[in-house]
Amino acid sequence: MTTAPQALPPSAPLQQDAAIIGLVGLAHAASHFGHLLLPLMFPVFMTEFGLSYSQVGLLMSTFFVVSGLGQAAAGFAVDKVGARPMLFLALGLFVVACLAASMVTSYAALFGVAALAGLGNATFHPVDFTILNQRVSVARLGHAFSVHGLTGNLGWAAAPVFFAGISAWYHWRTAYLAAALMYAGILLLMLLQRDKLLTHTVRHHPDNPVEHSMAFMKLPVVWWCFAFFLLSTMTLAVVQSFAVSILKAMHGISFETATLTITAYMLCGALGIFIGGFVAATSRHSDRVVALSMSVAAMLLALCGTGLFGPTLTMMVLAATGFAVGIGGPSRDMMIKKAAPKGATGRVYGLVYSGLDTGFAISPIIFGAFMDRGWYGATLLGAAAVLLLSVVAALGVGRRTETVLPPA
Repeated sequence: MTTAPQALPPSAPLQQDAAIIGLVGLAHAASHFGHLLLPLMFPVFMTEFGLSYSQVGLLMSTFFVVSGLGQAAAGFAVDKVGARPMLFLALGLFVVACLAASMVTSYAALFGVAALAGLGNATFHPVDFTILNQRVSVARLGHAFSVHGLTGNLGWAAAPVFFAGISAWYHWRTAYLAAALMYAGILLLMLLQRDKLLTHTVRHHPDNPVEHSMAFMKLPVVWWCFAFFLLSTMTLAVVQSFAVSILKAMHGISFETATLTITAYMLCGALGIFIGGFVAATSRHSDRVVALSMSVAAMLLALCGTGLFGPTLTMMVLAATGFAVGIGGPSRDMMIKKAAPKGATGRVYGLVYSGLDTGFAISPIIFGAFMDRGWYGATLLGAAAVLLLSVVAALGVGRRTETVLPPA
């Protein structure tokens, strides 16, 4: 059983909080970078292995099915053994996945890479939020969530530049070797700073129903949170997996420019998250902030899907969609924190964020079929419609939060 760290005062030294937030942010960036290990190389894989959009989409479904199942289980593991060993394991799995990707010679081998990377991705959210909730001062928690979301978007933004640049200068296999070295370096840093990542574990008493390890699953608000993540992530999966191809098909935009548009989307998302951190720290209605930001994002995405704009304006509006989503990011995390019963942080975040993986898993299958039929505008319109459904889920969380057990 992990030794419990010293309890932090209501306001710990800024330097101490900043170091913990920085380490967790770096881990989160590494996780989001890993989401794009395969999608960015879809055009390469389709050429080298003769694959269709549906086939490459199935690779991402594999990644997120493994990640989703693993994440739900990882939440229990984090509460039982602590966050730190689970973080080390996750980074090690990403190292192995990148090394395997550099040597693939078939479509079947890509499924192995997807499974390894998905398993590595599984632990990050329960790990990250357990560390932040236990080790960061309450007064800085809203900003911690902001930095956490921001660094995730920076990880997404860095991946296209990283892979496009190294692939252009050397070879796509070299890019995967470089990624393996990057993950190994991050793992080494975490090992050196392991004292800042220590969390306490939770002992459950079977005779106390409130503390029973599965009691939280009976709370409707937890499943509304799950539904929100599933729906909102389906839209993000469309942007990550198919936006490059959509921009090329609808507007004749080059692969390089379209890829940079995805980076712009993520950077705008990061800016939105930064601003959203201040909103989350001052707003008492996290669900309403989330609902409004997602509604605006859905409207912008739908406008892109109409095809009414030219290439430049379409790229600008798509980037602005990332900003709108980003504004709601920290409030989303505060919304989940309010819904988490005391002592169940890892398990709640594990289950709720497995909704994210579920959305990533099913979206490429559904919208990959749209893409194979040439329904490029309909793909964006469908993604916008799903995002509007997530607004309903967010408001459902808000209505039910006041009935849950005291927050962790």
